[in-house]
Amino acid sequence: MLPPEIRQKLERADQMHLVRYWDDLDPPQKKSLLAQIEQIDFGLIASQLQDTAGSHGHATNWAELARRAEPPKAIRVGSPANPVSDEQARAAGERALRAGKVGFVLVAGGQGTRLGFPHPKGMFPLGPVSQRTLFQILFDLLRARSRRYGAVIPLYLMTSPATHDETVGFLDQHNRFGLAADDLKIFCQGTMPAVDAETGKILLAEKHQIATSPDGHGGLLEALRKSGCLDDIVDRGIEQLFYGQVDNPLIQVCDPVLIGHHILSKSELTTQAVKKSYPLERVGNVVSIDGHIQIIEYSDLPDEVAKKTNPDGSAYLWAGNIAVHVFESSFLRRVINSPAALPFHLAFKKVPFIDGAGNYVEPEKSNAIKFERFIFDLLPLAETEIVVESEKAEAFAPVKNAAGELTDTAEIAQHAMIALHSQWLRSAGAEIHPGTAVEISPFFAIDAEELKNRIKPGHRIKTPTFFQ
Repeated sequence: MLPPEIRQKLERADQMHLVRYWDDLDPPQKKSLLAQIEQIDFGLIASQLQDTAGSHGHATNWAELARRAEPPKAIRVGSPANPVSDEQARAAGERALRAGKVGFVLVAGGQGTRLGFPHPKGMFPLGPVSQRTLFQILFDLLRARSRRYGAVIPLYLMTSPATHDETVGFLDQHNRFGLAADDLKIFCQGTMPAVDAETGKILLAEKHQIATSPDGHGGLLEALRKSGCLDDIVDRGIEQLFYGQVDNPLIQVCDPVLIGHHILSKSELTTQAVKKSYPLERVGNVVSIDGHIQIIEYSDLPDEVAKKTNPDGSAYLWAGNIAVHVFESSFLRRVINSPAALPFHLAFKKVPFIDGAGNYVEPEKSNAIKFERFIFDLLPLAETEIVVESEKAEAFAPVKNAAGELTDTAEIAQHAMIALHSQWLRSAGAEIHPGTAVEISPFFAIDAEELKNRIKPGHRIKTPTFFQ
């Protein structure tokens, strides 16, 4: 018997089809379906569906906004106009790190499907010589940074329902790559139901299973609160949270220069950016609109705006988003209960479903709406925010696409790692035979300056080498 309160809830929301196959289910399946229905905020979904005119939901006229966009106020690489030097910023960042005021948030909810890798993307072996996984590369960087400054830097790792259990098992199997159990907090982001784009009906993935998808990296805020991680951040006295995504092996994890610029600028939310390689590059565009920093996705930026140049021929909107930020923890606590903090964006996708006859259908074209939040939507809410430019070769090599694609493949990322570490070695006086792969563990040297104390000038490298 379907509980009357569930029936009432579904009838009120016009979603009774979710229990269409109730009589076909066994007791555990019925229990599971009821639990899923109880978690759904039908009012929220209805309100989001009221206006789907915009490609991202709430009918933002991105083309109009883009035409008002200006380059963001930024700390530029090597610019004499920067208000403080990198040396001053480094000193401020190092003070915060030594005082234990910094935490690291790593978003790792994605699967390696596009890489042809049927596991969480963080488990993908990427080290060009070591074959270290993305998880280990970033965990090693965090531990090396912590060791350098003699203070714990806790890691808050956000998974998704699709990656959570396997991620936990993998990290347990590898002893968290040396991180203390108390200093690794793994929490799972939320989900939202997928709905039919024509009818607004919530889709069933199976007769007892609602079709859902992760609520985007903007789900971080709610997930931090629900998991108790936000309380842990407060209890530890963490003031700055360094944020990155697991698919970038060149993240400068808890970089003191970036943190220092954030602190000295009294910024609540700092975004790291790189100069775009070409005007139509498929990265988010960091811009200033009406005095506030925002990010416009490449798909929302009209070509004529993207191609606009300065008098010297350089790109007018130069700043590419690499999904690296620094947050003041006090800022996150302030905005977490604001309903306007992170609006949902509506994405039209292909979602398999169970139809009215009980058949499993794999659609050939987009049939459903998924609800996602983007963490960078917090930018306009910050009272003070800045952009800090970094060199692309030192900070960004995303791993998103399968071998053979033109951009963002594992091979391209490996070449970027080899090129960066080769540059470090040559600046230390080493000689590298052409075509030789090199990789440097951060426990050997975390940056080029430290490497100069570890390598003797004239050191020759003729075979693939992992310095560890």
